[in-house]
Amino acid sequence: MSKIIAKDLNLWYGAFHALKHIHLDFDERRITAIIGPSGCGKSTLLRVFNRMNDLVEGVRMKGEVLIDDKSILDGGFNDLVKLRKKVGMVFQRPNPFPLSVYENVIFGLKVHHLAKKNDFDAIVQESLESVLLWNDLKDKLRKNALGLSLEQKQRLCIARTIAVKPDIVLMDEPCSALDPQATLKIEELMQRLKKEYTIVIVTHNMQQAARVSDDTGFMLLGELIEFGKTVEIFTAPKDKRTEDYITGRYG
Repeated sequence: MSKIIAKDLNLWYGAFHALKHIHLDFDERRITAIIGPSGCGKSTLLRVFNRMNDLVEGVRMKGEVLIDDKSILDGGFNDLVKLRKKVGMVFQRPNPFPLSVYENVIFGLKVHHLAKKNDFDAIVQESLESVLLWNDLKDKLRKNALGLSLEQKQRLCIARTIAVKPDIVLMDEPCSALDPQATLKIEELMQRLKKEYTIVIVTHNMQQAARVSDDTGFMLLGELIEFGKTVEIFTAPKDKRTEDYITGRYG
């Protein structure tokens, strides 16, 4: 079943045409990787799905983007707080708030008024268990989150995102600041999370895209060159530009 659909999506930063006639269809409860060289529009595309580009002055969009068959661009989803609850985001560098571990996890619950105070403890435990942090942090819930390791910070950010029960989790190079061992642990976590969430990940790491994703889209100069099942994109790409990129001859 389609979770996200884009039809002839175009985006400009002022006069710069950053996304050009994007057509795509993401199925639910799958991991989709968006790959391509720096500056090709990967992160811009990702941020369309929770309207974060709206925060950039001079942005203009045309086309259609549907989430669960509901348009998010033409005024059908004016409540951006509600949209960003449905479409969570994990950033390149872990960005825990300078609060306790506990307060980080329940932050979104408070903003969206999603739970009663009596339910916070159970939600914190469930969210930290989901990212395999509960055993490590159950006795440190009042500890400042800024004192955690880099990997723990990223897991905490994922826990904070899923505590509000989004449908979609966007990940913008979530492992780029991590060492290889921590990266593999986050990738294993993604595989567990896709049983409940639709995940879209932007990555420069071809090995990571091949390991974790079910589907892959290759972008170049603002265009979506090719999109399909990951195994097909990496073993039998239809476009020579895709082949050149994944084999290291381009980008």
